[in-house]
Amino acid sequence: MSNNVAFLATDVGRLFRKRFNVAARQLGVTGAQWRMLAAIRRTPGINQAAIAAWLEVEAITAGRMIDRLEKAGLVERRADPADRRTWHLFLTAQADCQMDRLAGFADGVFAEALTGFSAADHATLLALLERVRTNLSANMPDDVMPSAPHEPLESMIHG
Repeated sequence: MSNNVAFLATDVGRLFRKRFNVAARQLGVTGAQWRMLAAIRRTPGINQAAIAAWLEVEAITAGRMIDRLEKAGLVERRADPADRRTWHLFLTAQADCQMDRLAGFADGVFAEALTGFSAADHATLLALLERVRTNLSANMPDDVMPSAPHEPLESMIHG
């Protein structure tokens, strides 16, 4: 199975999520909450439907996560002046501080994952993965593609 790109990519993603979950728990959030906070940081004002699509969860699941993050003082909902049913999501100052701390953990995970890679190896890996993502995204119906931008995790964490 190690020569199967889909299996290997999925396994690498799973291992990253496990490492990020451990780091997130140390700061009192779940890995899923961290991903939501990172998406909100990257796209301030994103709405619940868009973030649910981006995280590939049901809107009700995203809503419950947002409720918990709001109760914890990490997310703020702001009404959309053009649509009473829509709320825009923003990080609080407390969440920004939390994300800065989480970014430090992420840097450690990235460094561990890239042990033994030269700068050129790292650049090549990113370029190849970007090409795979572009190939798989081509001709994808709009209703299947998440509406929030797919940015590298590093840029989402560090803003």
